[in-house]
Amino acid sequence: MEPKKRKVVLTGGGTVGHVMLNKLLIPGFINRGIEPVYLGSKKGIEKEIIGATSIKYYNISSGKLRRYLSSENFKDVFKVMKGISDARKVLKKENVEFVFSKGGFVSVPVVLAAKSLGIPVYIHESDITPGLANRIAGKFATKIFVTFKRTLEYIPSDKAEYIGPVIRDELKRGYSKIGYELTGFTPDKPVMIVMGGSLGARSINQFIRNNLDELTQEWQIIHLCGRGNYQEGLDRDNYKQFEFVKKELPHLITISDIAVGRSGSNAIYEFLLNEKPMILIPLPRSQSRGDQVENAEYFKEKGYAEVIQDEALDMEIFQETLARIDSNKEAIVDCMCKFEGGFKPQELVDFLISKEAHQ
Repeated sequence: MEPKKRKVVLTGGGTVGHVMLNKLLIPGFINRGIEPVYLGSKKGIEKEIIGATSIKYYNISSGKLRRYLSSENFKDVFKVMKGISDARKVLKKENVEFVFSKGGFVSVPVVLAAKSLGIPVYIHESDITPGLANRIAGKFATKIFVTFKRTLEYIPSDKAEYIGPVIRDELKRGYSKIGYELTGFTPDKPVMIVMGGSLGARSINQFIRNNLDELTQEWQIIHLCGRGNYQEGLDRDNYKQFEFVKKELPHLITISDIAVGRSGSNAIYEFLLNEKPMILIPLPRSQSRGDQVENAEYFKEKGYAEVIQDEALDMEIFQETLARIDSNKEAIVDCMCKFEGGFKPQELVDFLISKEAHQ
């Protein structure tokens, strides 16, 4: 009789940041003969991203977790309860060894279901302070892996482990020749890559486009504007728009001299590991829980970036910030070179399936 196939559950959703590490882990599990199964929402971005892979995907019910009073909170209690029931059925059916969660609303019922069945739970927290979902789920976790050392201050020491950012070797395999072919740019003028995240960043997109004439006098601009945000008629010799990039990203990063964008942890660590000085314009606290503001200030404190608050973004401040980076570029890159830490996806997979992880 053939041995029973080993299986694990991956979960997380709501944003690309809550899904991408899971996607990077999938080949590692498969290479080790373990079948990864995904539990996500019915309509979240995780369904689109994971749907492009070959693994099983189960929809579960998930309510939105709010930090403020709302009548919807009452309804969402029942959605979460149904999600726990949905997740329990899948976990029992698939007979998984453990759950690995990247956070987001959908992860909470999965973690609670796993705990009720005695299944170990491992969580990865990308930001300095844990989000609401991970604060709830973390109470039931076997171990919580963190990207920032400072996050260790917010998590019980018996659960927390610093592993740093994920290292994507493919991002270091870019070729300048291909980058210049993709953009039509030349090596004779510095290149700025503007990244607003997978969905774009409206205020950053608008600022760049409103000031194209002035900016392109000094810079060639790669603008990753987000899906649905491409604007016809704007492309020119020194300005190239992309809604979304995948295999092109390493080549675009390679030819870039400076990065401008939000301060989600995945993106800023990718720029750090590729030694690209940054101007970070975090999503303001009025539109978020403040995690991007904290990430940006941390990177400024470490000497990796300059920060402009979203509400203060104008051309005068932007030019002053560019000048500061230009005059201090050598020191910034030197700080980046000294960064130590990080893990490759296969290394995390190997640890998760080792006996050591379950002790």
